[in-house]
Amino acid sequence: MTPFPFAALAAPRTTTLALCGVLLCGVICPVPATGFSLEFPGPATPTSPTTTTRTGYELPTAAWATSGLPSRLIEGAVERTAWKIDAPGVASLDLLEPLRNQLLAAGFKVVFECETEACGGFDFRFAVDVLPEPQMHVDLGDFRFLSMQRAAPAGMEAVGLMVSRSDTRGFVQMTRVMEDATVSPALMAANDSDAGFTALSGGSVALRASVQPPLPAMATDGMEKLLTGGAVVLAGLDFGTGAVDLTEGRYGSLAALADWLGRNPDKTVVLVGHTDASGGLDANIAVSKRRAASVRARLIGVYGIPPNQVEAQGVGYLSPVASNLTEEGRQKNRRVEAVLTSTQ
Repeated sequence: MTPFPFAALAAPRTTTLALCGVLLCGVICPVPATGFSLEFPGPATPTSPTTTTRTGYELPTAAWATSGLPSRLIEGAVERTAWKIDAPGVASLDLLEPLRNQLLAAGFKVVFECETEACGGFDFRFAVDVLPEPQMHVDLGDFRFLSMQRAAPAGMEAVGLMVSRSDTRGFVQMTRVMEDATVSPALMAANDSDAGFTALSGGSVALRASVQPPLPAMATDGMEKLLTGGAVVLAGLDFGTGAVDLTEGRYGSLAALADWLGRNPDKTVVLVGHTDASGGLDANIAVSKRRAASVRARLIGVYGIPPNQVEAQGVGYLSPVASNLTEEGRQKNRRVEAVLTSTQ
């Protein structure tokens, strides 16, 4: 079986990357999709490891509107990766056009395509799934987006391409979803309850609570503010610039909240996402809600918190705790809070 190759094969003007019917997610995982290749107009270098999870992807189907971003949810194996292309002076259209043509030749059909303001500008950029800087750079004054799909043996296969550039490089992110594709567990040899591991959906494993590193006393005690003050800020969460998915890592505040919820099964909380005041309200509400949803998914998937014990909402920039006139204040405003919703 051939792995999904991400070492760039640089030629004088082009780079070809073969996208085969397999994925790399710690081990090589079978995916029922035929292969194809992409050729970039310049030497391409991956800027991030490919991530593959069994989840859903909201494939954009039209430009941003006041009601939000029109999209279609496709569930299956979702793969994300990004490249930087050494192509000084090449326009974003010159980056996107050959990729579109190659995908058309591979049997994909265009669902939606747009450029910067026609996409919805800032609001569109922060409503779509984009990797954080420096993995993916998006110039808010010069980007293009393309949604495509094709029929695959196990269902629909879809691709979302975000293309932008800096003064010296081009940037391309591909989000690819294969409907009903199966992702094998990444650590099958350790998927044994006797080894202290618990299998999770999405091809990952997590340590059982009994073998998790102990929490600092202050982190656990801080959750008592849910009872005395009604809410607590989950400190230290990292989403990356402009991203909505919580990055990998063990967050003390999140582990402490999970511990508190486990000790208080009769209590419920809502995770409320907040942003700074950059950009439009609708886009910020969407971003804040998706970040809260990412935290909720981590609590449920890793710590085993019952779904009905925690929900996720977002209020954008409507509830600041500091001034938006300074970077320090804006950082404080970008947060997720746990709010107690139990009345008894």
